[in-house]
Amino acid sequence: MKLTVDFDECLNDSPRFRAGLEDVEGDFAELESKLDKVVKLCAGMIDAGKNFCNANKQFVNGIRELAHQSTKDEVIENSLVRFSESLQEMVNFHMILFDQAQRSIKLQLQTFVKEDLRKFKDVKKQFDKVSEEKENALVKNAQVQRNKQHEVEEATNILTATRKCFRHIALDYVLQINVLQSKRRSELLKSMLSFMYAHLTFFHQGYDLFMELEPYMKELGAQLDQLVVDAAKEKRDMEQKHSTIQQKDFSSDDPKIEFNIDAANGVVMEGYLYKRASNAFKTWNRKKTPHIRRWFSIQNNQLVYQKKFKDNLTVVVDDLRLCTVKPCEDIERRFCFEVVSPTKSCMLQADSEKIRQVWIKAVQASIATAYKEKGEESYAEKLDRRSSPSTSSLDSGSELKERPVKGESALQRVECIAGNTYCCDCGQLDPRWASINLGITLCIECSGIHRSLGVHFSKVRSLTLDSWEPELLKLMCALGNNIINRIYEAGVEEMHCKKPNAGDSRLEKEAWIKAKYVEKKFVQKSHRISSTKESPQVLPQSEQLEGTHEQASKFLSIPGSNSKFSEILEASTLDGGEKNSSVFEETIISPGLQLYKAAYVRSLPDMAEALAHGAEVNWVHAEDNKATPLIQAVLGGSLVACEFLLQNGADVNHRDCHGRGPLHHATILGHTGQVCLFLKRGADQGALDEEMKDPLAIAIEAANADIVTLLRLAKMNDEMRESEGLGQSGQYSNNSHTEMQYKKCMQEFISLQLQDS
Repeated sequence: MKLTVDFDECLNDSPRFRAGLEDVEGDFAELESKLDKVVKLCAGMIDAGKNFCNANKQFVNGIRELAHQSTKDEVIENSLVRFSESLQEMVNFHMILFDQAQRSIKLQLQTFVKEDLRKFKDVKKQFDKVSEEKENALVKNAQVQRNKQHEVEEATNILTATRKCFRHIALDYVLQINVLQSKRRSELLKSMLSFMYAHLTFFHQGYDLFMELEPYMKELGAQLDQLVVDAAKEKRDMEQKHSTIQQKDFSSDDPKIEFNIDAANGVVMEGYLYKRASNAFKTWNRKKTPHIRRWFSIQNNQLVYQKKFKDNLTVVVDDLRLCTVKPCEDIERRFCFEVVSPTKSCMLQADSEKIRQVWIKAVQASIATAYKEKGEESYAEKLDRRSSPSTSSLDSGSELKERPVKGESALQRVECIAGNTYCCDCGQLDPRWASINLGITLCIECSGIHRSLGVHFSKVRSLTLDSWEPELLKLMCALGNNIINRIYEAGVEEMHCKKPNAGDSRLEKEAWIKAKYVEKKFVQKSHRISSTKESPQVLPQSEQLEGTHEQASKFLSIPGSNSKFSEILEASTLDGGEKNSSVFEETIISPGLQLYKAAYVRSLPDMAEALAHGAEVNWVHAEDNKATPLIQAVLGGSLVACEFLLQNGADVNHRDCHGRGPLHHATILGHTGQVCLFLKRGADQGALDEEMKDPLAIAIEAANADIVTLLRLAKMNDEMRESEGLGQSGQYSNNSHTEMQYKKCMQEFISLQLQDS
C-alpha cells in the first residue's frame, strides 16, 4: 500500500509535506461529514423499516382475525392461515435484515467516526501546537544578537529541544494518518460487504419460502378459476329461481307446518307463537317489546321458547307427561290454545286455525310418546328427590343452563367458558386440545409438551377428534383457563416472570409448563383459612337413607348455588342457623382437608386449588370414619366432582372404617349416575367381610330398580369373565354371544344414565 504522507518529507518539514497534510486533513474532514450523513440516513432507514414491520405485523394479525372469522369456510380459513404464516416469516426476515444493517452500517461506522477520527483530531492538535512552538523558537533564535553569548546559547538550546519534540510528534501524526487511511478502506468495505450479504440472505430466504408456497398458490389459483365458473352458474340458477317465484300467486299462501315425533334432531315441532303474560294483568303486549312473537319448540318432552336464535332456551313446561292441551274459544283473541300443567297454565296464540290444530296435535302426540318410552320417572327426578334439598338447589339451578343443545360439539361448549378461546399456557388463538384432569384448553404445541409430562400430571384429549362423555364436558365447563391460571400463575407478577407467547420457541414453552405444573413455582404458598374448627359431620351409615336430607341441609344451609367455597365455610351455621362462638374460630386447614370439604360442596375451583397446593387426592380424614374426598363427593351428590377426582388419580376402591367404598355410598343414596361412573372406572363390588352387605343387596333393599339392573349386569359380566377363563381349560364352553349381548346392553344403559345425570 502506498503511503499517504512520506516519513522523510515529514523530517524535512518541506512545503510538499505541509501541502500533503492540508490535502489529508481536508479529505478526513469531508470523510467525517459523509460518514455522519450515511449513519443518519441508515438510522432513518432502520426506523422506517421497523415502522414498516410493525404495520406488516398488524396487517398479518388482521388476516388472522379474518381467517378466524371464516371458520365456516375451510378453504378460506386454511388459505388465509397459510398466507398469514408466510407473511409473518417475511416480516421476521425483514427484522433480521434491519438488525444486520444496525450492526454493520450504523454501529460499525459510528465506532470508526467516534474512535479513529477523534484520535486523529487529537494528534493533529498536538502537531499544530508543537509546530507553532517550533516556529516561535526559530524566530527567537534568528533575532538574538551576536555579542550576547548567554542569549545565543539559550536560544540555541530551546530551538534544539523544540525541533526534537516536533520530529517525534510529526512522525506520530504521519503514522496516525497512514494507519487511519488504511483502516478507512477496511472499515468501509467490511461494513458494506456485511450489509450486502444480509440482503443476499434476505432474498434467499424469501425465495426459498415462496418456492415452497408456489405449488399451493398454483393449486389455489386453479380452484379460483373453478369457483368463478361455479359462481356464474349459481348466479344463473338463482336468477331463474327468482323469476320463477315471482310468477307465483301469493294471495292465498299458507305456510306448510307439520310435526315429526321421530325427528333426528329431537325437535318434534317448532314455530312462532304469541304468549300471554303469566302475571296478574294477563296481557299480550309488553311495553318494551310490544307484539313480539317467540320461537317455540317441543324437544326432550319439554315446551321451550327463545326470543333470538342464540338466546338460552326458556322452559315453559318441564315435563309434557304431566300436562294437557286444549283449544280456547272463550277469550277475545282467535286461534288460541292452552297448555295446562299441575302448577301453571300457558296461553298461546297461533297465526291461523290450521297452525293451531297442528300445534295441539303435536303436544298430544308428544305426551303419548313420552308415556310409551318412559313410563317411570326420569333418573334426574329420582336424583333430585333422593338427594338433600340443598343438593337439589345446587344442581337444579344450573341443570338447564348446562344442558347441551342438539348438534353442539365439545369444542363449542368448552369455548363458551371464559378464557378458553386462547391456549392456557401460551395464548395461541383457537386451541383444539384439552387437559381433562386440569380442565384447560391447549394449542397443539403445548398439548405435545403436556403429553411429555405424563398422565399423572396432564391427560390430553382432542376437542375435535376424540369422543367426549357428558361428565367430562361438565368438568371442563366447571373449570376453564381463567380459573386454573388464577391458581397456577398466582405468583407470576411477584416473581417477575415472563409468560411465553404463541410465537416463542418450544424450549421456552416447555420450561414454562414444567415450572407451572410439575414444579408449581408460581402457586402461592398459602393455606386456606376456615371459620370452623370441626369438619362436617357424616351420619352413621345406618341412618343415611333416612337422614340424607337433614344432613345435607344442615351442612349446606347457604342460599345460592354459586357461592365460593370459602364463603360457604364462613356462612355455615349450626343449631338451626345460629353461630356458636365456641366452635367458630379462625384456623388454618391443610390442602387435604380443603380438598375434602370442597368435594362435598361441589366446588371444583377449590378442589383444583387444593391439588395445586399439594393435597393428596386420596387424603383420609381420620376423625371422619376415614373417608376420602371421593366419598365426600358421593355424599354431596356431585357426578362432576367424582369425575374430577378420578381423573386426578383417586382410588375408586378405597374403603372407610365401616368397609364402605364410593360404590357402596352411591348405592345407598341412589345416585345411579355415580354408580355407572364407578363401574366404568373398575369399582370392586365385593363386600369387605361377610357381615357387610354388597352394593347389590343394598340396592335390592332400597328397591332401586335402575341400580339393581346395573349391578346385576356388572355381576353377570364378572361371572362371564370367570367362566371364560375356565372355558379355556375345557370345563366350560365359550360365551361369546352372551358377552356381546351384555356389552351392548351395558353400554346403552350407562350412556342413558350418564346423559340424564
